[in-house]
Amino acid sequence: MEKTLPPIPVKRYFTIGEVGELCGVKPHVLRYWEQEFTQLRPMKRRGNRRYYQHHEVLMIRRIRDLLYDQGFTISGARNKLQELVQNERDKRKAGEVPLEGMEAVEIDQEEFDAAVVMQQALDANPPRQVDRAQLLLLRRELFEIRELLSVGR
Repeated sequence: MEKTLPPIPVKRYFTIGEVGELCGVKPHVLRYWEQEFTQLRPMKRRGNRRYYQHHEVLMIRRIRDLLYDQGFTISGARNKLQELVQNERDKRKAGEVPLEGMEAVEIDQEEFDAAVVMQQALDANPPRQVDRAQLLLLRRELFEIRELLSVGR
């Protein structure tokens, strides 16, 4: 099943069909994985349509690799993904730089809800392209600050 996946385009959101093509899985498989992997939570908008962000596409590719290429079971892949997240937390506490996409795996429900509200505000009044890049940098810095503050707890 060693198939080269296409590069992920620079976009804010991806539909379930786009994610299926980018990750080499069918949409019904993605919906099933949402039930099995709690870290996978695409934003749902009008008519319960799913919109995936870049970090979720990376996570789906990681899950696909664990299941299809490395031969893990669903349960084994779930455990391995949790292990990867814990390793990244440990690295961050030690001051190391996290892997691309891993910081988003740990977002709790409160942070997710806040991100949804922020995204709805951005959708209602979209910023210029330059502002969007600055917002992404600011978001990353805020996650790093939050992590530094949580180490002392």
